[in-house]
Amino acid sequence: MLLSALLTSVGINLGLCFLFFTLYSILRKQPSNVTVYGPRLVKKDGKSQQSNEFNLERLLPTAGWVKRALEPTNDEILSNLGLDALVFIRVFVFSIRVFSFASVVGIFILLPVNYMGTEFEEFFDLPKKSMDNFSISNVNDGSNKLWIHFCAIYIFTAVVCSLLYYEHKYILTKRIAHLYSSKPQPQEFTVLVSGVPLVSGNSISETVENFFREYHSSSYLSHIVVHRTDKLKVLMNDAEKLYKKLTRVKSGSISRQKSRWGGFLGMFGNNVDVVDHYQKKLDKLEDDMRLKQSLLAGEEVPAAFVSFRTRHGAAIATNIQQGIDPTQWLTEAAPEPEDVHWPFFTASFVRRWISNVVVLVAFVALLILYIVPVVLVQGLANLHQLETWFPFLKGILNMKIVSQVITGYLPSLIFQLFLLIVPPIMLLLSSMQGFISHSQIEKSACIKLLIFTVWNSFFANVLSGSALYRVNVFLEPKTIPRVLAAAVPAQASFFVSYVVTSGWTGLSSEILRLVPLLWSFITKLFGKEDDKEFEVPSTPFCQEIPRILFFGLLGITYFFLSPLILPFLLVYYCLGYIIYRNQVTEPISLLSIILC
Repeated sequence: MLLSALLTSVGINLGLCFLFFTLYSILRKQPSNVTVYGPRLVKKDGKSQQSNEFNLERLLPTAGWVKRALEPTNDEILSNLGLDALVFIRVFVFSIRVFSFASVVGIFILLPVNYMGTEFEEFFDLPKKSMDNFSISNVNDGSNKLWIHFCAIYIFTAVVCSLLYYEHKYILTKRIAHLYSSKPQPQEFTVLVSGVPLVSGNSISETVENFFREYHSSSYLSHIVVHRTDKLKVLMNDAEKLYKKLTRVKSGSISRQKSRWGGFLGMFGNNVDVVDHYQKKLDKLEDDMRLKQSLLAGEEVPAAFVSFRTRHGAAIATNIQQGIDPTQWLTEAAPEPEDVHWPFFTASFVRRWISNVVVLVAFVALLILYIVPVVLVQGLANLHQLETWFPFLKGILNMKIVSQVITGYLPSLIFQLFLLIVPPIMLLLSSMQGFISHSQIEKSACIKLLIFTVWNSFFANVLSGSALYRVNVFLEPKTIPRVLAAAVPAQASFFVSYVVTSGWTGLSSEILRLVPLLWSFITKLFGKEDDKEFEVPSTPFCQEIPRILFFGLLGITYFFLSPLILPFLLVYYCLGYIIYRNQVTEPISLLSIILC
């Protein structure tokens, strides 16, 4: 790839970033968008405080949100959003420190050495230079200049280890202080027991109580057996939504007509009062739930939440095998009450094992399947391969602007579009593995997404772009290191474009919240937004953490191979630090803007 093609990609993404930031600075000031850009503010104070008076300042883009995003301290973030949010922000801080040092060394020392590796070349007509001129492949084999790269690697490793030590020490201190300052929680004294064996003549509740009174008599306190509630789930959800809707109508937090038609779809029948109509529907749902609960009272599940008098007793029960059969009396730490994932409480050990095998096979199949779009993307990045596949496009591909857009911007954009559906698939696969908490599902999905990203975005791209067409090289194992050593630097241009497209533009779309914004507009245009129960969206840790780690892998790999990628990575981490701090502090800054 020529440097001009890379600059084309950078220019397109810079324009998109500027457009997103401009739109965000305007749209965030509009009272009608407070549910999109200030969800925690709406959840806490409602929408009754909004001021709809016209204000010219709301139509002008400003950058004051950047200053307000940097004002809160780490202690304020810890107290408001917890330890997870602080650690997430500190990951960006650590990455900024690492790649600030790497950028200085890479750009001012390694890049000139690589550029003048073969012979002295003047810095003229740079846009027509190939990206290979800035990589280590431009240095001759056995050159004395390679000692500069080796020294830089050792120094960079020492700096990274030092920064990692101090960052880990800081997080550990904050974590210990957070644990000491927090109040004891019920889940800390509770253990989830599954695989309870069936004993003739005893119920599951009696079996659990007899077992733990015999083997944990000094610390056992009580237990609650899990019951099968699948048939109640729909009724419970309907009743909860109806109750919250009725509460909002009575409190006057939303505006609604006083009466409506009581017949089919609210279009026929007698004219009835809305409050009375909702109240009667809620009473009927409550009666149906009581009836279902009485019918399902005896359907126990072989699982129970067992509570102990001390944390020590709960820890002992969690970490030792309870019975001779390892498939029975399985214990694990209980999740928080609002974090429980119920579907797999009825699953046996064998069913969970089968589910894990099925998920593993599906995950491996997905890894293999996604090689197809990777090969397609690399074909776009390599005009010679593209002309071989589609000879009739040779005339169009020879046009300068077309070739720059195709090789510089289009491959990373298409690859990013293919990756959009991967996070929901990983969450679906993880939910099928038998985890009993949503946090465990997200952690498993995060690990899967990281493996998928490293394989398909790094190794598959490297192999398909430079070495896959040389299949015979794998028949001679001695030549593999030499081929890969040339293949990895050759893909530096694609990864730079990928960082700019996925990183810069992706973060910009995150702050604009384009999908929630469009959904809010559609619901206001075609539906009644007040009928929906408002929920605060969670921070996308599952999607963003694998991308952060993958970009860190790219930076460490290409630090000495092709240091031109380092400034783009540094910009990404700086943008991420500002944007996610803004997501944390946005309700505070929005309150003063909307009420003015």
